[in-house]
Amino acid sequence: MSEDLRIRLLADGDWDAVVALEHDAYAADGLSEGREALQSRALGSPETCFVLEHHGAVRGYLLSLPYPPLRCPDLARPEDGAFASDNLHVHDLVIAEELRGREVALGFIRHFRSHAEELGYERISMVAVRGADILLRLLGYRAHREVAVPASYGRRAVYMSMPVR
Repeated sequence: MSEDLRIRLLADGDWDAVVALEHDAYAADGLSEGREALQSRALGSPETCFVLEHHGAVRGYLLSLPYPPLRCPDLARPEDGAFASDNLHVHDLVIAEELRGREVALGFIRHFRSHAEELGYERISMVAVRGADILLRLLGYRAHREVAVPASYGRRAVYMSMPVR
């Protein structure tokens, strides 16, 4: 990653930027969750939620939380609490449009995976939307088409996972 990019843990003052990025990324497809739901995902595991800064401004984020394998949060409702699990579920990864295509996402994912390994997680999972499963396969994720993904993710959503190591 370039010197003008920095990954750090999500802080309370980052939420306006996170909500704006999430809205820009998903509202047109009807997948935007809103502040309450996003914050509920981060509350259970603040040590696994990050932002990407570019020249000091939040231009990306990754929200993750321990979640039972082969299950995922429903976008239509906030989380009730945290789970104890060796599976770390990436609930959302968004990078501002102007930074896409510069290997920024790959660097962000590598950082996250290294952090997950340090914390002792065994697996990483996520739900790929809008065709992202193609890229995730190239990164080593395996599709689990047997997993019923909530309708709130849209028709093309695919649950995917990979071992941390």
